Amino acid sequence: MSAAAPSPKDPMTPSERRATVSLAGIFGLRMLGMFLILPVFALYAETLPGGENHTLIGLALGMYGLTQAMFMIPFGMASDRWGRKPVIVIGLLIFALGSFLAAWAPDIHWVIVGRALQGAGAISAAVTALLADLTREEKRTQAMAVIGSTIGLAFAVSLAAGPVVYRWIGVPGMFLATGVLSLLAILVIRYYTPEPGAVAFHSDAEANPARLKDVLRHMELQRLNWGIFALHAAQMAMFVVVPFALLKAGNLDAEHHWQVYLPVLLLSFVFLVPAIIHGEKHGRMKQVFVGAVALMLAAQIGLAFSLDEFWGIVVALLAYFVAFNILEASLPSLISKIAPPEAKGTAMGVYNTSQALGLFFGGMAGGWLAQHVGFAAVFLFCAALMLVWLGLALGMTPPPRVKTQMLRIGPMDELEARRLATRLTVFAGVEAVSVLPHEGTVLLKVSQTGWDEEGVRHALYGGHGYGAPT
Repeated sequence: MSAAAPSPKDPMTPSERRATVSLAGIFGLRMLGMFLILPVFALYAETLPGGENHTLIGLALGMYGLTQAMFMIPFGMASDRWGRKPVIVIGLLIFALGSFLAAWAPDIHWVIVGRALQGAGAISAAVTALLADLTREEKRTQAMAVIGSTIGLAFAVSLAAGPVVYRWIGVPGMFLATGVLSLLAILVIRYYTPEPGAVAFHSDAEANPARLKDVLRHMELQRLNWGIFALHAAQMAMFVVVPFALLKAGNLDAEHHWQVYLPVLLLSFVFLVPAIIHGEKHGRMKQVFVGAVALMLAAQIGLAFSLDEFWGIVVALLAYFVAFNILEASLPSLISKIAPPEAKGTAMGVYNTSQALGLFFGGMAGGWLAQHVGFAAVFLFCAALMLVWLGLALGMTPPPRVKTQMLRIGPMDELEARRLATRLTVFAGVEAVSVLPHEGTVLLKVSQTGWDEEGVRHALYGGHGYGAPT
């Protein structure tokens, strides 16, 4: 029996709100664990035995990314088999163990081991899958947007608050606090996050190995995967050097670095919203995107040649954060627009893995260059990454002005699914249709404005026997 068509204006249910808030909080915790130490770690690590070697400082910063990349998709697949919550709890325990080990670490080598364990608790894919289990198709994009906003907020708060927290409790205290919060997150998962009931696979939220080859062959997606790799490689390489540059050029100790980061972050957000609105509203996202990559390139060159000039560093950091925020906000949206609807989860899995590998590669390369060539070489390396990205971005196809719509129809056989897909392609504004019969879901790519939503919903729920189960 079919229910009435779900309305896109229906609010989230209390259960969906609880799932979204609790899982967004866990994502935010992981970002805090990675980013809170970022603005001060290099200065702290230099005081540890072995920390005079900047290669090891870079390895300590980047090691999180390597183990994250190794275990992210396996954790997601394990959650399909053994359940979401048990896998997430195991990941949080591993993350907490790594945090406590890094807090205790008597030298840089043990910090590296602790960071490796932190990254090995790679629960992001499992958390995303749990969120998909707990939200209706019509509300999943909204829930994912809340998580995306939480991650962005955690990054901004971490950079501004990191130096202040460092003054109070030091880097070991940061690691210790992160471990305690991870254990508290287990209580949230156990007793506050709703139970998912039956675990199901969601093509829009999970990686499907059968789709991996198609995603890896998609050149437009590969341009974006290089972009997120380069963006986070540069980020990690930079922060091997930037704390030392601020200390030397501005005579600013680590506890006061927030006086630089907070103003430049706030100013960068002033530029972010108008840039994204302009790009989306006027169909100029490629121009905005390419401009941000070019600005990032300029920022890296500026940092390379202003290491002894405090205000030069500040201006270059402002340009960096303007570009970073625009690119960080744009890239997931572009993946969603470009990826085939039925392979969106796989495309995001490859994208997230590329990001994690960038963190590792950037930390390693930045540390090695700082140790063996010099600080300026780190920013020239970052500039080279951006130059390659700029060339790729200039050649990208302008992204389509589409959005993804997910609608629940209930399971059906393959023949019926093909017929339904053919029927839906005739509606105005429908650019692509994927009917996933075993998941009971229709994935549509539709024009951002003017698509025939009423007609599509009538075709699904208004007399053809499809509909969300009661």
